[in-house]
Amino acid sequence: MASLDIRPTTARSISARPASWGAGKRALVGAAGLAAAGVAYSTLIERNAFTLRHTTLPVLEPGAAPLRVLHLSDLHMLPGQHLKQAWVSELESLEPDLVVNTGDNLAHPQAVPSVIQSLGGLLSRPGLFVFGSNDYFGPKPKNPFKYFRTDHQRSHGEPLPWQDLRAAFTERGWLDATHTVRELEVGGVRVVAAGVDDPHIERDRYETIEGRPNPLAHLRLGLTHSPEPRVLDRFAADGYDLVMAGHTHGGQLCLPFFGAIVTNCHLDRSRVKGASNWGSTMKLHVSAGLGTSPYAPARFCCRPEASLLTLTPVSHGDADFDADQSLPQLATEIN
Repeated sequence: MASLDIRPTTARSISARPASWGAGKRALVGAAGLAAAGVAYSTLIERNAFTLRHTTLPVLEPGAAPLRVLHLSDLHMLPGQHLKQAWVSELESLEPDLVVNTGDNLAHPQAVPSVIQSLGGLLSRPGLFVFGSNDYFGPKPKNPFKYFRTDHQRSHGEPLPWQDLRAAFTERGWLDATHTVRELEVGGVRVVAAGVDDPHIERDRYETIEGRPNPLAHLRLGLTHSPEPRVLDRFAADGYDLVMAGHTHGGQLCLPFFGAIVTNCHLDRSRVKGASNWGSTMKLHVSAGLGTSPYAPARFCCRPEASLLTLTPVSHGDADFDADQSLPQLATEIN
Protein backbone atom coordinates (compact mmCIF):
# COMPACT_ATOMS: atom_id res chain seq x y z
CA MET A 1 0.00 0.00 0.00
CA ALA A 2 1.31 3.43 -0.93
CA SER A 3 1.88 5.79 1.98
CA LEU A 4 0.00 9.09 2.18
CA ASP A 5 1.97 12.20 1.47
CA ILE A 6 0.69 15.00 3.68
CA ARG A 7 3.54 17.41 3.16
CA PRO A 8 1.71 19.83 0.85
CA THR A 9 -1.12 20.24 3.33
CA THR A 10 1.33 20.75 6.17
CA ALA A 11 3.26 23.20 4.10
CA ARG A 12 0.13 25.21 3.36
CA SER A 13 -0.75 25.34 7.08
CA ILE A 14 2.71 26.36 8.06
CA SER A 15 2.96 29.01 5.37
CA ALA A 16 -0.41 30.58 6.34
CA ARG A 17 0.42 30.87 10.04
CA PRO A 18 3.19 33.46 9.84
CA ALA A 19 1.00 35.86 7.79
CA SER A 20 -1.86 35.66 10.30
CA TRP A 21 0.48 35.97 13.24
CA GLY A 22 2.24 38.92 11.62
CA ALA A 23 -1.04 40.82 11.10
CA GLY A 24 -2.07 40.27 14.72
CA LYS A 25 1.32 41.35 15.92
CA ARG A 26 1.17 44.52 13.84
CA ALA A 27 -2.28 45.29 15.26
CA LEU A 28 -1.00 44.84 18.80
CA VAL A 29 1.99 47.05 18.13
CA GLY A 30 -0.28 49.69 16.59
CA ALA A 31 -2.66 49.59 19.55
CA ALA A 32 0.24 49.85 21.97
CA GLY A 33 1.58 52.81 20.02
CA LEU A 34 -1.79 54.58 20.14
CA ALA A 35 -2.06 53.89 23.86
CA ALA A 36 1.43 55.26 24.47
CA ALA A 37 0.61 58.38 22.43
CA GLY A 38 -2.63 58.85 24.39
CA VAL A 39 -0.81 58.54 27.70
CA ALA A 40 1.87 61.01 26.58
CA TYR A 41 -0.74 63.50 25.35
CA SER A 42 -2.93 63.27 28.45
CA THR A 43 -0.05 63.54 30.93
CA LEU A 44 2.32 65.96 29.18
CA ILE A 45 0.04 68.16 27.07
CA GLU A 46 -3.63 68.27 28.01
CA ARG A 47 -2.98 68.14 31.76
CA ASN A 48 -1.17 71.48 31.38
CA ALA A 49 -3.46 73.01 28.73
CA PHE A 50 -5.19 75.36 31.15
CA THR A 51 -8.23 77.17 29.81
CA LEU A 52 -10.71 79.80 30.95
CA ARG A 53 -14.38 78.96 30.47
CA HIS A 54 -16.81 81.88 30.00
CA THR A 55 -20.44 81.39 31.01
CA THR A 56 -23.40 83.74 31.41
CA LEU A 57 -26.09 82.76 33.92
CA PRO A 58 -29.36 84.67 34.50
CA VAL A 59 -29.75 84.21 38.26
CA LEU A 60 -29.88 87.69 39.81
CA GLU A 61 -33.01 89.51 40.89
CA PRO A 62 -34.42 91.87 38.22
CA GLY A 63 -32.75 95.27 38.28
CA ALA A 64 -29.44 94.06 39.73
CA ALA A 65 -26.17 94.98 38.04
CA PRO A 66 -24.30 92.12 36.30
CA LEU A 67 -21.74 90.38 38.52
CA ARG A 68 -18.49 88.78 37.33
CA VAL A 69 -17.54 85.74 39.42
CA LEU A 70 -14.31 83.78 39.04
CA HIS A 71 -14.84 80.13 40.01
CA LEU A 72 -11.71 78.21 41.03
CA SER A 73 -11.61 74.61 42.17
CA ASP A 74 -9.42 71.53 42.53
CA LEU A 75 -5.99 73.08 42.14
CA HIS A 76 -4.41 69.98 43.79
CA MET A 77 -1.26 72.05 44.04
CA LEU A 78 2.26 70.66 44.36
CA PRO A 79 5.15 73.02 45.22
CA GLY A 80 6.94 72.31 41.94
CA GLN A 81 4.01 72.95 39.59
CA HIS A 82 5.35 76.27 38.33
CA LEU A 83 3.42 76.25 35.04
CA LYS A 84 0.08 75.94 36.84
CA GLN A 85 1.11 78.54 39.41
CA ALA A 86 2.05 81.04 36.70
CA TRP A 87 -1.25 80.50 34.86
CA VAL A 88 -3.32 80.97 38.02
CA SER A 89 -1.43 84.15 38.90
CA GLU A 90 -2.48 85.67 35.56
CA LEU A 91 -6.18 85.38 36.48
CA GLU A 92 -5.84 88.50 38.60
CA SER A 93 -5.93 90.54 35.38
CA LEU A 94 -9.59 89.52 34.91
CA GLU A 95 -10.52 91.81 37.83
CA PRO A 96 -13.57 89.77 38.91
CA ASP A 97 -16.12 91.24 41.30
CA LEU A 98 -16.07 88.04 43.39
CA VAL A 99 -13.85 84.95 43.64
CA VAL A 100 -15.36 81.61 44.68
CA ASN A 101 -13.07 78.71 45.61
CA THR A 102 -14.76 75.32 46.03
CA GLY A 103 -11.87 73.38 47.53
CA ASP A 104 -9.22 70.71 46.98
CA ASN A 105 -6.43 73.29 46.84
CA LEU A 106 -3.64 71.08 48.20
CA ALA A 107 -1.79 67.94 47.14
CA HIS A 108 1.27 68.27 49.37
CA PRO A 109 1.96 69.34 52.98
CA GLN A 110 4.23 72.16 51.75
CA ALA A 111 1.91 73.51 49.05
CA VAL A 112 0.19 76.28 51.07
CA PRO A 113 2.73 78.98 50.07
CA SER A 114 2.40 77.94 46.41
CA VAL A 115 -1.38 78.31 46.54
CA ILE A 116 -1.23 81.71 48.24
CA GLN A 117 1.43 83.07 45.89
CA SER A 118 -0.48 81.82 42.85
CA LEU A 119 -3.71 83.48 43.93
CA GLY A 120 -1.82 86.71 44.53
CA GLY A 121 -3.99 89.78 44.08
CA LEU A 122 -7.16 87.69 43.84
CA LEU A 123 -6.96 87.40 47.62
CA SER A 124 -7.45 91.15 47.89
CA ARG A 125 -10.78 90.87 46.07
CA PRO A 126 -14.02 89.74 47.74
CA GLY A 127 -13.89 85.96 48.06
CA LEU A 128 -15.79 82.97 49.43
CA PHE A 129 -14.55 79.43 49.96
CA VAL A 130 -15.31 75.94 51.21
CA PHE A 131 -12.84 73.08 51.49
CA GLY A 132 -12.71 69.61 49.96
CA SER A 133 -11.24 66.33 51.14
CA ASN A 134 -7.85 67.14 49.59
CA ASP A 135 -7.52 70.21 51.75
CA TYR A 136 -7.76 68.00 54.82
CA PHE A 137 -5.98 64.84 53.65
CA GLY A 138 -3.17 64.21 51.19
CA PRO A 139 -3.59 62.04 48.10
CA LYS A 140 -2.64 58.38 48.04
CA PRO A 141 -2.54 55.70 45.34
CA LYS A 142 -5.96 54.20 44.57
CA ASN A 143 -7.32 51.43 42.41
CA PRO A 144 -8.80 53.40 39.46
CA PHE A 145 -11.68 50.92 39.12
CA LYS A 146 -12.99 52.15 42.47
CA TYR A 147 -14.22 55.29 40.73
CA PHE A 148 -16.85 53.20 38.96
CA ARG A 149 -18.48 52.61 42.36
CA THR A 150 -19.85 55.75 43.97
CA ASP A 151 -20.10 54.11 47.38
CA HIS A 152 -16.63 52.57 47.58
CA GLN A 153 -14.83 52.71 50.91
CA ARG A 154 -12.86 55.92 51.40
CA SER A 155 -9.26 55.93 52.59
CA HIS A 156 -7.34 59.05 53.56
CA GLY A 157 -3.72 60.05 53.17
CA GLU A 158 -1.62 62.09 55.55
CA PRO A 159 -3.21 65.17 57.19
CA LEU A 160 -2.67 68.44 55.34
CA PRO A 161 -2.24 71.91 56.92
CA TRP A 162 -5.77 73.11 56.12
CA GLN A 163 -5.75 75.38 59.19
CA ASP A 164 -2.81 77.31 57.70
CA LEU A 165 -4.60 77.62 54.38
CA ARG A 166 -7.80 78.80 56.03
CA ALA A 167 -5.87 81.37 58.10
CA ALA A 168 -4.12 82.68 54.98
CA PHE A 169 -7.43 83.04 53.13
CA THR A 170 -9.30 84.73 55.97
CA GLU A 171 -6.42 87.05 56.92
CA ARG A 172 -6.58 88.45 53.41
CA GLY A 173 -10.33 88.95 53.58
CA TRP A 174 -11.89 85.87 52.00
CA LEU A 175 -14.93 84.52 53.86
CA ASP A 176 -15.20 80.91 54.93
CA ALA A 177 -18.74 79.83 54.02
CA THR A 178 -18.49 76.41 55.66
CA HIS A 179 -21.63 75.78 57.74
CA THR A 180 -22.36 79.47 58.03
CA VAL A 181 -24.38 82.14 56.24
CA ARG A 182 -22.46 85.14 54.90
CA GLU A 183 -23.84 88.42 53.58
CA LEU A 184 -21.82 90.88 51.53
CA GLU A 185 -22.21 93.45 48.78
CA VAL A 186 -19.98 93.21 45.72
CA GLY A 187 -20.29 95.29 42.60
CA GLY A 188 -23.50 96.80 43.90
CA VAL A 189 -25.05 93.34 44.25
CA ARG A 190 -26.21 92.06 47.62
CA VAL A 191 -25.12 88.43 48.02
CA VAL A 192 -26.19 85.91 50.63
CA ALA A 193 -23.92 82.85 50.57
CA ALA A 194 -23.88 79.64 52.58
CA GLY A 195 -21.87 76.45 52.25
CA VAL A 196 -21.32 72.98 53.61
CA ASP A 197 -18.20 71.00 54.31
CA ASP A 198 -17.30 68.29 51.82
CA PRO A 199 -20.17 65.82 51.31
CA HIS A 200 -17.78 63.41 49.57
CA ILE A 201 -16.37 62.44 52.98
CA GLU A 202 -19.69 63.05 54.77
CA ARG A 203 -18.61 66.20 56.58
CA ASP A 204 -21.66 68.17 55.44
CA ARG A 205 -24.08 69.41 58.12
CA TYR A 206 -26.75 71.19 56.15
CA GLU A 207 -28.90 71.68 59.24
CA THR A 208 -26.45 74.40 60.35
CA ILE A 209 -27.54 76.63 57.45
CA GLU A 210 -31.01 75.34 56.60
CA GLY A 211 -33.84 77.76 56.02
CA ARG A 212 -34.64 80.35 53.40
CA PRO A 213 -31.88 82.94 52.87
CA ASN A 214 -32.48 86.67 53.13
CA PRO A 215 -35.26 87.53 50.63
CA LEU A 216 -33.80 91.03 50.13
CA ALA A 217 -30.66 89.61 48.49
CA HIS A 218 -30.04 89.97 44.76
CA LEU A 219 -28.24 86.60 44.74
CA ARG A 220 -28.65 83.56 47.01
CA LEU A 221 -25.51 81.48 46.52
CA GLY A 222 -24.76 77.97 47.80
CA LEU A 223 -21.28 76.40 47.95
CA THR A 224 -20.20 72.78 48.22
CA HIS A 225 -17.12 70.91 47.11
CA SER A 226 -18.81 67.73 45.92
CA PRO A 227 -22.14 68.28 44.09
CA GLU A 228 -24.04 65.53 45.85
CA PRO A 229 -27.72 65.51 44.83
CA ARG A 230 -28.90 65.18 48.45
CA VAL A 231 -27.20 68.51 49.23
CA LEU A 232 -28.30 70.19 46.00
CA ASP A 233 -31.91 69.23 46.72
CA ARG A 234 -31.77 71.00 50.06
CA PHE A 235 -30.28 74.16 48.61
CA ALA A 236 -33.02 74.15 45.96
CA ALA A 237 -35.76 73.58 48.53
CA ASP A 238 -34.53 76.57 50.55
CA GLY A 239 -34.70 78.86 47.53
CA TYR A 240 -31.07 79.32 46.46
CA ASP A 241 -30.51 80.75 42.99
CA LEU A 242 -27.14 79.16 42.21
CA VAL A 243 -24.92 76.45 43.71
CA MET A 244 -21.23 76.25 42.80
CA ALA A 245 -19.20 73.05 43.19
CA GLY A 246 -16.10 71.22 41.98
CA HIS A 247 -14.76 67.74 42.77
CA THR A 248 -15.67 65.92 39.53
CA HIS A 249 -12.68 67.12 37.47
CA GLY A 250 -15.18 67.12 34.62
CA GLY A 251 -14.71 63.37 34.45
CA GLN A 252 -10.95 63.89 33.94
CA LEU A 253 -10.69 61.06 31.40
CA CYS A 254 -13.46 61.47 28.84
CA LEU A 255 -14.30 59.80 25.55
CA PRO A 256 -14.94 61.69 22.30
CA PHE A 257 -18.67 61.94 21.51
CA PHE A 258 -19.49 60.29 24.85
CA GLY A 259 -18.07 62.55 27.52
CA ALA A 260 -17.28 61.66 31.10
CA ILE A 261 -17.13 58.03 32.07
CA VAL A 262 -17.56 58.68 35.80
CA THR A 263 -18.30 61.68 38.04
CA ASN A 264 -16.82 60.31 41.32
CA CYS A 265 -20.08 61.18 43.10
CA HIS A 266 -23.81 60.59 42.72
CA LEU A 267 -24.21 63.40 40.16
CA ASP A 268 -25.23 62.22 36.69
CA ARG A 269 -22.72 62.46 33.85
CA SER A 270 -24.67 65.15 31.97
CA ARG A 271 -23.90 67.68 34.71
CA VAL A 272 -20.27 66.72 35.30
CA LYS A 273 -18.99 70.18 34.35
CA GLY A 274 -20.35 73.59 33.41
CA ALA A 275 -23.81 75.02 34.02
CA SER A 276 -27.09 73.14 34.25
CA ASN A 277 -30.54 73.47 35.78
CA TRP A 278 -31.30 71.83 39.10
CA GLY A 279 -35.04 71.75 39.51
CA SER A 280 -37.19 74.55 38.15
CA THR A 281 -35.54 77.58 39.73
CA MET A 282 -31.93 76.80 40.73
CA LYS A 283 -28.79 76.76 38.59
CA LEU A 284 -25.79 74.52 39.23
CA HIS A 285 -22.25 75.29 38.12
CA VAL A 286 -19.62 72.56 38.40
CA SER A 287 -15.98 73.43 37.72
CA ALA A 288 -13.84 70.82 35.97
CA GLY A 289 -10.98 72.14 38.09
CA LEU A 290 -7.34 72.91 37.43
CA GLY A 291 -5.51 69.87 38.75
CA THR A 292 -5.33 66.14 39.24
CA SER A 293 -4.09 63.78 41.88
CA PRO A 294 -0.30 63.33 41.58
CA TYR A 295 -1.05 59.59 41.36
CA ALA A 296 -3.30 60.07 38.33
CA PRO A 297 -1.65 62.99 36.48
CA ALA A 298 -3.65 62.78 33.26
CA ARG A 299 -6.57 64.46 31.51
CA PHE A 300 -8.13 63.42 28.24
CA CYS A 301 -10.83 65.37 26.35
CA CYS A 302 -11.25 67.41 29.54
CA ARG A 303 -8.87 70.36 29.80
CA PRO A 304 -8.12 71.85 33.23
CA GLU A 305 -10.11 75.02 33.70
CA ALA A 306 -11.15 78.05 35.68
CA SER A 307 -14.52 79.66 34.98
CA LEU A 308 -15.51 83.29 34.65
CA LEU A 309 -19.24 83.55 35.24
CA THR A 310 -21.19 86.64 34.27
CA LEU A 311 -24.30 86.62 36.44
CA THR A 312 -27.17 88.65 35.02
CA PRO A 313 -30.73 89.41 36.16
CA VAL A 314 -33.52 86.99 35.44
CA SER A 315 -35.80 88.47 32.81
CA HIS A 316 -39.53 87.80 32.78
CA GLY A 317 -39.82 89.28 29.30
CA ASP A 318 -41.62 92.36 30.60
CA ALA A 319 -39.45 95.42 31.24
CA ASP A 320 -42.07 97.15 33.41
CA PHE A 321 -42.51 94.01 35.54
CA ASP A 322 -38.75 93.60 35.92
CA ALA A 323 -38.38 97.22 37.03
CA ASP A 324 -41.24 96.93 39.53
CA GLN A 325 -39.80 93.73 41.03
CA SER A 326 -36.21 94.93 41.30
CA LEU A 327 -34.70 95.11 44.77
CA PRO A 328 -33.02 98.25 46.13
CA GLN A 329 -29.27 98.66 45.79
CA LEU A 330 -27.36 98.84 49.06
CA ALA A 331 -25.09 101.77 49.86
CA THR A 332 -22.85 99.99 52.36
CA GLU A 333 -21.13 96.63 52.59
CA ILE A 334 -22.66 94.00 54.85
CA ASN A 335 -20.18 92.01 56.89
